[in-house]
This record gives sequence, C-alpha cells and structure tokens, in this order.
Amino acid sequence: MSTHAKRERLLLADLLEAAGPEALTLCEGWKTRDLAAHVVVRERRADAAGGLVISALKNRLERVQAEFAAKPYEELIQLIRTGPPRFSPMSLKQIDEAANTVEFFVHAEDVRRAQPDWSRRELDPVFADALWSNVEKTARVLGRKSPVGLVLRRPDGRTAVAHKGAPVVTVTGEPSELLLFASGRQDAADVQVEGEKEAVDRLHRAALGM
Repeated sequence: MSTHAKRERLLLADLLEAAGPEALTLCEGWKTRDLAAHVVVRERRADAAGGLVISALKNRLERVQAEFAAKPYEELIQLIRTGPPRFSPMSLKQIDEAANTVEFFVHAEDVRRAQPDWSRRELDPVFADALWSNVEKTARVLGRKSPVGLVLRRPDGRTAVAHKGAPVVTVTGEPSELLLFASGRQDAADVQVEGEKEAVDRLHRAALGM
C-alpha cells in the first residue's frame, strides 16, 4: 500500500528531474541541485543532518551537503527515489510517513512554484486532512517567530493558533497553502490575510518557519 510519504518522494524526484540541476527553488540561495543534496543528506547522513537543528554541527552539515551536491545530478535523483538504506530508521514505514510526508510535499512545491509556468496542484481530501493534522501539531513551532497574533484557518472554519498575541492576523486557505505560509513561503502561498494593515505588513516581513 502506497503511503503519502512514498508518493510525495516520487513526485519530488520527478519534479527535480524535470527541472534539471540548475533551476531556481523557493529555498533562498538553493538551486535544484542543492535541494536534492539536502534531501539525500537529511535521510542518509545522520552524522551531518543533525546540523539542521544543532548549530554546532552546522559547518559539518554544509560541508557534507556540498560534497553530495558535487555528485552527478542523476545519482542524487536516484538516491531520492530509492530512499534511505534499510538500516536507517527512516526506512520504517511509520517513521518515513511521519518525518517525510510534509518535508517532501513542501520541497516539491519549492521546485514547482519557483518555475514561471507553475500551476497549483489539486489535493485529495485525505491528503489535505493529513497536512492539516500537521499544521495543527506544529502551528506553535512554525509561528513562534510571528511578531503578531497569528491564526491559521481552513475555509470550513477550523482553526489553529500559531501565535498568541495582539493584534491578531488571520490567514485563511487550504491546508497545503497554510502549511506553505507557516513554513516561510508567504509569497508563494495562495491565502487570504486579514487584520490591521500594520500587523499584516509586519507578518509578511517576518521569517516564519523552522
């Protein structure tokens, strides 16, 4: 049975392959080659991937990631498609689903939406609910840098408080768009932002996300 993570992995690999190694992405300073190297290092080099959250390991992460970025692009794409080695915890279905579903979805949009002719992807309701579940669980973490109160709201009215405070800005959109907005892709997310103009401007200037 296919999982969300497995499907998103293959979609990401296809998008990276189609874009080529030198295409722009929504990740500042990264082209598709850099993004592909990041994905591979994150799940294959735990000794370096710790630099994503531990500042003392950041230099090691950058060095190892640069080494992978220098590999043939086709090799990186194949490593993404085949996934982590069997001895990796991420090879377990449950861990893969929890750790990679959102990661791969967001990075696929980083590739898709950086292209001039991109079109919005239609998501099935089950996957949309899976993304919303993640928004609910991580909203406080993603919104911790917000300079104003921040509420994320689905079109059906369900909400998640990302940051308590006043004034309050409410961002409305589909779960996928809210996830992109809260992950620091404000300019690329298809959402409606409501609140006092000064508060909205402050939110747009903020560096949200991890």
